[in-house]
Amino acid sequence: MKVIAWDDIPQCKDEPNFGNLLTVFQRQVPNRSTLFEFFLNDRLYRRLVPGPEPADETARMRRVITAFYRLGYDYATILIPSFSFKEQVVRRVAKSISTNEGAVIHNRQEFNKFAWPDADIADYDILDRLAQDLPKGMKLILFSPDGVLENVINLLGYEALCYMLVDDLQLVEDVVAQVGTRLVRYYEKAMSYECVGACISNDDWGFKTGTLLSPPVLRRLIFPWHKRIVEVVHAAGKPIILHSCGYFEQTIEDIIENMKFEGRHSYEDTIMTVEMAYEKYHDRIAIIGGIDVDFICRSNPEDVYHRSKAMMERVSMRGGYALGSGNSIPEYVPDANYFAMVRAALDLRER
Repeated sequence: MKVIAWDDIPQCKDEPNFGNLLTVFQRQVPNRSTLFEFFLNDRLYRRLVPGPEPADETARMRRVITAFYRLGYDYATILIPSFSFKEQVVRRVAKSISTNEGAVIHNRQEFNKFAWPDADIADYDILDRLAQDLPKGMKLILFSPDGVLENVINLLGYEALCYMLVDDLQLVEDVVAQVGTRLVRYYEKAMSYECVGACISNDDWGFKTGTLLSPPVLRRLIFPWHKRIVEVVHAAGKPIILHSCGYFEQTIEDIIENMKFEGRHSYEDTIMTVEMAYEKYHDRIAIIGGIDVDFICRSNPEDVYHRSKAMMERVSMRGGYALGSGNSIPEYVPDANYFAMVRAALDLRER
């Protein structure tokens, strides 16, 4: 019986082919098992790509690309530097913080004084620098510095936002418009770069049992901006998926029919298992990732491997799925358990 050294870095024998991921987004069957991860973590990047710490953002991204390449991904995700709404939001450095902490806009006067970031001056040239040595077959997948609702909550505070929806709705609408306009421009500017193969619109909308704001409020204030982002990306002939944590069944029709995302990412077993989500929705939207992060953390590598492999076998003849975690790979995820999930996909490629 073969003994697997689960903590060893998996060895990928395939070259990247972004077309496989595009096939998944089209809800079809790719040529081989396909992996997807939003991002890993710095500790894991250092292990996968040993060497001196990157001197700048370009070097850091090159390390991320090499790490994704080494594990068998067909892409790497990228956030364009020098564009963020958080520079004026002061928060403690902590693993967990309140959604009320750091708010900087409490009234019209503070709104008028706020120095809104300029999406036009972000460092889009990093895409040209990275394209020069991007491995053949790989593309970059662009995401944003938080989403529309997330940035609004960062600026206003969650509880204050809820009160403000009643006390000063016009101020909320103005903040949302300032954020949304700039995020739309961010995606517009990046779409002309050939190395960008797809996009993620990342914006958390829910808790485990419901949405952060009522669905009617989301439809009025938040979803129209995501619809515009999707339209910008589609106009460039590229797909876009939604990354959004939390309960989603009250908004899934909006995601599919109104905003028209190609895929949805972020699943938790306590909300809906990825297996269940696939059976309910895969014929209408690609199901991306979904192996619950808590399950990956708490299980042994064998169980992670077998669940991941079973998921790939479930979708093998139907398509529209890429294997990955339900969210991302933070530093507390055991390497052996994360590698077990990756091995499940790589082993199926060797059949």
